[in-house]
Amino acid sequence: MKACRVLALIAPMTQLNTPYPSSAYLTGFLRSQGIDAQQDDLALKLVLRLFTMQGLQQIQTIAARQAEALRSASVNYFLDHAQRYLDCIEPVMGFLQGHDPTLAHRIAARGLLPEGPRFASLDDTEDDTLVWAFGALGVQDRARHLATLFLNDLADVLRDAVDDRFEFVRYGESLASSQASFDPLAKALAAPQTLIDQVLHELTLETFSKHQPHLVLLSVPFPGTVYAALRMAQTLKKHHPEVKIVLGGGYVNTELRSLQEPRLFDFVDYVTLDAGERPLLALLEHLQGKRSAQRLVRTFRRENGEVIYTHWAEPDIAFDDVGTPTWDGLPMQSYLSLLDMLNPMHRLWSDGRWNKLTVAHGCYWKKCSFCDVSLDYISRYDAASAHTLVDRIERIVGETGQTGFHLVDEAAPPKALKAMAEELLRRRINISWWGNIRFEKTFTPPLAELLAESGCIAMSGGLEVASDRLLALMQKGVTVDQVARVTHGFSQSGILVHAYLMYGFPTQTVQDTVDALEYVRQLFLNGCIQSGFFHRFACTVHSPVGLNPQDYGVQLLPLPEGLFARNDIGFVDPTGTDHGLLGKGLKKAIYNYMHGIGLEDDVRQWFDLPKGQCPKPRVKKNAIAHALGESR
Repeated sequence: MKACRVLALIAPMTQLNTPYPSSAYLTGFLRSQGIDAQQDDLALKLVLRLFTMQGLQQIQTIAARQAEALRSASVNYFLDHAQRYLDCIEPVMGFLQGHDPTLAHRIAARGLLPEGPRFASLDDTEDDTLVWAFGALGVQDRARHLATLFLNDLADVLRDAVDDRFEFVRYGESLASSQASFDPLAKALAAPQTLIDQVLHELTLETFSKHQPHLVLLSVPFPGTVYAALRMAQTLKKHHPEVKIVLGGGYVNTELRSLQEPRLFDFVDYVTLDAGERPLLALLEHLQGKRSAQRLVRTFRRENGEVIYTHWAEPDIAFDDVGTPTWDGLPMQSYLSLLDMLNPMHRLWSDGRWNKLTVAHGCYWKKCSFCDVSLDYISRYDAASAHTLVDRIERIVGETGQTGFHLVDEAAPPKALKAMAEELLRRRINISWWGNIRFEKTFTPPLAELLAESGCIAMSGGLEVASDRLLALMQKGVTVDQVARVTHGFSQSGILVHAYLMYGFPTQTVQDTVDALEYVRQLFLNGCIQSGFFHRFACTVHSPVGLNPQDYGVQLLPLPEGLFARNDIGFVDPTGTDHGLLGKGLKKAIYNYMHGIGLEDDVRQWFDLPKGQCPKPRVKKNAIAHALGESR
């Protein structure tokens, strides 16, 4: 082919409030190289097609056929109140898209929407929870939260009556996540289409007809996007067998690095690893007859029934030269501003339309033992200059009209953030931005003030286990006292601080967990953090723990045999701690701390452990206050 028209597609399911950035990054780069590139978001379009009056009527017909004994509470409620759902759905979608803000008053009054099982959490705590979250005047926010619960009820109906794989954000996740065998995906893709499959099939053909691409890029950032992406590819291969399809993205980069499964190539032609710019340029040259298949870059393909991996070593595109992301072609006025979780930091993820931007490729620290430090997205650090970053910001604001930015770095470097802030202030550019960092000592109170002045509204970072012993084992490069001082400096500058917290790390004991929660309690009490979330440690094959388990006192379990995905790996920890039981208490505690509840109480109250098995915290009651006093 002499000229190659490229179409980058976002596959279901990803965020509904803002586009996932992979297509914007690649489209912007390809256009900077003079290549005809377009993009579209089928994740959003799928939801917008299903969540209409016509879509709900189709769901109602399918649900009504289900045997009464098999119907869930969500399905029964939907069928009992179907007409109210049909009457409300399109006004609610318009409200969440920002087209009809005055509807908030009716929604907030709780007389308009049918309230299914998802609303049960409000029944006993309506006044306390909603007033705490939104106050007396927060009508818009209160209404968005209620409207989001309304959509979640409908998502449950889709899952229970139409397709048991369906969830917002995660669609068919178990089919792909660390699946050594391709069999579950193959079986699902060979099964008769559900209503969701049929709608996605129609949208795929409509999008192809509009753009007529020669090459389609399917980015799969998460396991919950793989099934839908392959359904889209299946449609294209059936109706347009001449089109070439490339699979890439975060899921591929972490889970398919040792891919040997030839059946995947019944759906796609190529699978590329790591940053996509250089592999795509090489592939385009190959498709135009300018480069042999033996000179492809980080690319899998099938040849004579076998999977071949080719990597002709060429330097990656410098981060300064990857171009400016573009959102041209995406339905920017149609995204939904949702308000699901009342966690103030998680709200930023789902509420509002944020321009995604990366300060630097990779991580400047790249030592944390739980992280995929051996992979390119972490190990290859390459930062753009402040001048380039702010040029990109100006162009993006000019294109989108939106001044909110989410910096999506693994850990944004302090030096680069300082330079960016100074350049924003020098040019008198007013934006709002937030991102993820390491809570390292370089983030002093004066730097926090500078970042706030430049538009920083929130920062998240990993406190992880809140134990100096385990932080050292993790090679996190911070201490609890240091985190306290850094987060307090941000909070004092008016920046919301969210702590990522971890439990279940190798050799972590019940005592370690109780002590960690005591530190977290004190961080909330002393105004250092306003938000937090505990997640369970998972060992991956690419992390230092997975590569060198003996250094962390654990024994890895054998990986299942297979030709497809491999990432998460089980392990045996000789401490024998029941982390599942402790996790419930940790999550209950953090929820209450964000409400300002229980901050003066003994942390042991949150753990449902037999008497005598929950040790007293070894942390001094004024440990964090003392650490803050030392910094003044």
